[in-house]
Amino acid sequence: MDKEVITKIESDDTSSVEIKVLLFARARELAGVPDLTLKMPSGSTTQKCMDELVLKFPSLEEVRCCVVLALNEEYTTDSAIVQHRDELAIIPPISGG
Repeated sequence: MDKEVITKIESDDTSSVEIKVLLFARARELAGVPDLTLKMPSGSTTQKCMDELVLKFPSLEEVRCCVVLALNEEYTTDSAIVQHRDELAIIPPISGG
């Protein structure tokens, strides 16, 4: 049912926002794309954006619990509200030597 509500809201351009999503490291590998545009209802949080990304790319569930989110190049929380044309980065843990 939630998906139907989102679809109806998304069809009304005045109540939706488009954000650019950047995927890094393992998240990029799992999704198979480096970036994408995501259309969300106005007032959506970064958590709702992550929910939508996992619906589109179920393999992202693997890193969901350990990613860091950045909104417009600043680290953010799951409860931050996204605005039209924001940039959301999905950053999983990166190891190196």
